[in-house]
Amino acid sequence: MLEILLFSFLVALTGALSPGPLLTFTIYKSLKEKKGYIATVFILLGHATIELTLILILLAGATVIFQNAMFLIVVGVLGGIFLMILGILLIKNVHRNRIEINFEVENQMKGFKGNSFVGGIVVSISNPFWELWWAVIGVGLMINLNIGFYNPLGLLLFFIGHELGDIVWYLPVSVFIHLGGRSLNPKIFQYVLLACGLFMIIFGIYMMFSAFITIPTTVL
Repeated sequence: MLEILLFSFLVALTGALSPGPLLTFTIYKSLKEKKGYIATVFILLGHATIELTLILILLAGATVIFQNAMFLIVVGVLGGIFLMILGILLIKNVHRNRIEINFEVENQMKGFKGNSFVGGIVVSISNPFWELWWAVIGVGLMINLNIGFYNPLGLLLFFIGHELGDIVWYLPVSVFIHLGGRSLNPKIFQYVLLACGLFMIIFGIYMMFSAFITIPTTVL
């Protein structure tokens, strides 16, 4: 069971570390709110709420197709390939210095700027990459880890691990900004991203081949 928590956490962390709309919104709130780190907690709660809802919808609405072994294999393979591609692109972008965290987000913020909890939901839903991630990698990961309603403890650990991946990155960044930080050590950040990219490639390969070696069981 602990491997479910670990792999869910690591895969989520690799996604959280890559700058995106949710990080921009978190930085914006951390700078604008008197206690920005509290706003970040509500952002993460909103994000977790919509992710839990999506996970339950995916499991509940896929009763028929999740009983098809061929479908499970195809999704597992596609999820692994997609994870490998993201890992390669991450390493490539780090090598070309295309990834940075900009704390001057006032001019970058577009759209929702209101309630932090609602913002966590709105920003997540409005990000097309978020839906794509769950449709391919998320579902593939659930299949690989054998997550379903029949395994409530595994489902709980999967969800906790995934949200911890967000918490251990977004919350420290928010506190760092609240304490007056305006930049992160670029070298350290690059090394962390390179490690994440390498993990994504390795786990993607494992995920892809395990779909063939071990025929997935039904996820319900």
